[in-house]
Amino acid sequence: MPLRLSPTFRDALAAEHERGAAARPLAGMWVCSGSPLVAEICAGAGLDWVLIDMEHSPNGLESVLGQLQAVAAYPVTPVVRVPIGDVVTIKQVLDLGAQNLLVPMVSSADEARAAVEAVRYPPRGRRGVGSALARSARWNRVDGYLADADAHVSLFVQIETAEGVEAAAEIAAVDGVDGVFVGPSDLAASMGLLGQQSHPGVVAAVRRAFEAVRAAGKPVGVNAFEAAVAHAYIDAGATFVLVGADVAMLARGSEALAAAFVATAGEGARASY
Repeated sequence: MPLRLSPTFRDALAAEHERGAAARPLAGMWVCSGSPLVAEICAGAGLDWVLIDMEHSPNGLESVLGQLQAVAAYPVTPVVRVPIGDVVTIKQVLDLGAQNLLVPMVSSADEARAAVEAVRYPPRGRRGVGSALARSARWNRVDGYLADADAHVSLFVQIETAEGVEAAAEIAAVDGVDGVFVGPSDLAASMGLLGQQSHPGVVAAVRRAFEAVRAAGKPVGVNAFEAAVAHAYIDAGATFVLVGADVAMLARGSEALAAAFVATAGEGARASY
């Protein structure tokens, strides 16, 4: 039975852009726990997109597959961040059925072009051909998958170094790069400001990257867990943002429970002695 794949994140951003004055940034969250159950909970929250992370999270191919399957029933767009822009890793993640990839630590146009080649079949790229065996083409149930593969995959690259900021215009101009995501945390580290992603110099660098990417006609996104910071970056031109993470929300929520109940119970116990 012929099947159709979901629109890509590129398509979702383009559709929002076409709304003109009514357009809004697409808000998403990190999914880092490695749990399909948690991914499904996040997918049903009403956000626009979720980022399944393989770079700093305990995610391998099997857990990513489970999470892609878990979120597929919900009106949310999953993006997978691969751990590295390696052609074999990218091939495997695409074959799992991931349609939207984020490649981290892209600091030059050459690195961006290498990422584009990794997601495209020959002669335009170096992606290995195994669609008959893979979920990507639903085991050859998607008509014309090989011929139309570029339409089924969107590629975003992550700028998170000072060198990447300086090369942002050239990176964004690479054909096949559908958008750029700026990572303030690693950017701060590369600027000698480890842990200071809100430092004025870091914020200025993020905004310079924004300007360069937007001038190239590509959408730009950013990571911003604080609401005020997120809104400031949206005002500066971000069209997609990550505003939280499953593990961070669980950590802060459980700490709030401990602060509310453990300290109170301890004081009560001491008073009764």
